[in-house]
Amino acid sequence: MNDVRFDWDRAARTGVAEAVLAEGKSDEQIVSVLRQALERQHPVLITRLSADQFEAVRERCGAPLDYDAVSRTAIFGEPVPIGSIHSVGVVCAGTSDLPVALEARRSLTYLGVESQLYLDVGVAGLWRLMSVADELRRHAVLIAVAGMEGSLFSVLSGLVPGIVIAVPTSIGYGVASGGTVALHSALSSCSPGVVCVNIDNGFGAAAAARKMLLNARHGAAPRRDDGHPALGGTSG
Repeated sequence: MNDVRFDWDRAARTGVAEAVLAEGKSDEQIVSVLRQALERQHPVLITRLSADQFEAVRERCGAPLDYDAVSRTAIFGEPVPIGSIHSVGVVCAGTSDLPVALEARRSLTYLGVESQLYLDVGVAGLWRLMSVADELRRHAVLIAVAGMEGSLFSVLSGLVPGIVIAVPTSIGYGVASGGTVALHSALSSCSPGVVCVNIDNGFGAAAAARKMLLNARHGAAPRRDDGHPALGGTSG
């Protein structure tokens, strides 16, 4: 019996295709999704896929996988670009935050959104952030990835006109351990234009960025007579 029910129509309904979270799934469940994807020729993103899991499933699934060990993501198939004139800037405070930043960037690739990575621009050396500030201002949406005290979120938002999606990471020690300090920093930011996703949630940030760009391109989603958004109003 197939116990994996993948949502193949999610992109048509919501504008964002479903991804597979590998943590907690067996090799057989992951292989099942990939075999279905191969049969349908439907792109699939797998997140939090360990190197051992990748080795276990790649020969069995019959589908070529683009695997990145740092972000622990695998992509099957070719994503369909959304055709936006904007790209998303992924701003990473430090190299320790890179796995989450790369998860966000590869998720953007899967979702058809172009992106540019700005690495190691944390505010402990403010000159590093200021050196790329002019480039960052060209992006309509920025994904900011930071742990520790999460000060990057507010500082960045105070420098750019675009919206900042904060991704707090679990990088840190002492009271910052686990990412809750960075999360609270994002939620309590005094700089307007900062929104936040959950700790280490690079995919969630990428999905939010895609929806923002889709809505900016197409306008508000059409609405039904009862006032609720019509399904598929911002399909990719």
